[in-house]
Amino acid sequence: MNASKIDSPMVSMVSLVGAGPGDPDLLTVKALKRLQAAEVVLVDDLVDARVLALLPPQARILRVGKRGGCVSTEQRFIHELMIREARSGARVVRLKGGDPFVFGRGGEEVTALRAAGIEVEVVSGLTAGIAAPASVGIPVTDRRHAPGVAFVTGHRQNGEDSPNWQALARSGLTLVVYMGLSTAEGLVAELLAGGLAADTPAAAIAAAHTERQRQAITTLGELAQTLEREQIRSPAILVIGQVVREALPSLALQAGLELRLSSA
Repeated sequence: MNASKIDSPMVSMVSLVGAGPGDPDLLTVKALKRLQAAEVVLVDDLVDARVLALLPPQARILRVGKRGGCVSTEQRFIHELMIREARSGARVVRLKGGDPFVFGRGGEEVTALRAAGIEVEVVSGLTAGIAAPASVGIPVTDRRHAPGVAFVTGHRQNGEDSPNWQALARSGLTLVVYMGLSTAEGLVAELLAGGLAADTPAAAIAAAHTERQRQAITTLGELAQTLEREQIRSPAILVIGQVVREALPSLALQAGLELRLSSA
């Protein structure tokens, strides 16, 4: 896309920008450029305050957060707001935690904007499903442990189908679960029913790459209890599979789990 078009205040356009998992150093160069040129920014709840500090002082920040179990901004209203601001000629950024196209409803927003005749560009961000495990030394696609990785969400809206956890248990893939805290007990039961062993390594990483980051290494059979005991709270990523063996040694020592994982 021609950069000069972005510089023109008369072009109806929105940039969907991924803010990454938290640490502003993990922003892409392109994301930083869009933030520094923004006039109106529609911000999700999960965007770190340190990222917002990079915005120009004159930028208008519109908070349109969506969080499971909390009062959230309706998606249709977000679409209408983006369209209105873009048509005003402002440089509009839709700033989303992680990556706009990974469980971020970015696809829905692109569809709504294009239907309204608004130009859209997507600036990818580092998704928590990769960055959170990496923060504790877990390589989610390590070929020594699994043939691949599946990114799934544990949170479903009313009427939506849940993932087929039993099929995923039989897949041999590393499972990276977004928004799975509230359904952890149920998904663990389904994975066990699908044949995944109770001593399969598991990890939980909350608020990755922020000052509030917490993590725990455990096993699938003890995952739900560990989440409660260690007070792991949203936002968090769950990782289930043999790749968790590669976690930092200091974490593997938690509660004697190093012995259990190494002897599994």
